[in-house]
Amino acid sequence: MAKNTIFLWYDKDAEAAARFYAETFPDSAVGAITHAPSDYPSGKEGDVLMVEFTVAGVACVGLNGGPAFRHSEAFSFQIATDDQHETDRYWNAIVGNGGQESACGWCKDKWGVCWQITPRVLTEAMAAGGEEAKRAFGAMMTMKKIDVAAIEAARRG
Repeated sequence: MAKNTIFLWYDKDAEAAARFYAETFPDSAVGAITHAPSDYPSGKEGDVLMVEFTVAGVACVGLNGGPAFRHSEAFSFQIATDDQHETDRYWNAIVGNGGQESACGWCKDKWGVCWQITPRVLTEAMAAGGEEAKRAFGAMMTMKKIDVAAIEAARRG
């Protein structure tokens, strides 16, 4: 296990979530799976308790802790994309697998984990500052999934 990991609480589907992430994002994998040594409030002896996994190179652990705690937009994975094709691929994978669209490049997977699918062109426009950033920001504010061509047009003015 890595020294620093993201620890995510799932109701009961940590392994399914980890497998979905590993299939969807490069540099992702499912690692060790720990089974409960005895019954616990949200499960039985032998149930999957914890799953080690990586998402785009980031070490994570998923805990099947039951329904006591829910994910929120206060935490999200941000995935930088190089073009519209990559943006569409990740967005459609998350939303099309029981997830939900949100605003400004944010979406939520079916387990409630939030994702920002962020084209690099948007990040670059924001870093440029000034009127270019203002135009790109204004365009982004009207979007759910980010439209790369629209951001590029906004950058140019």
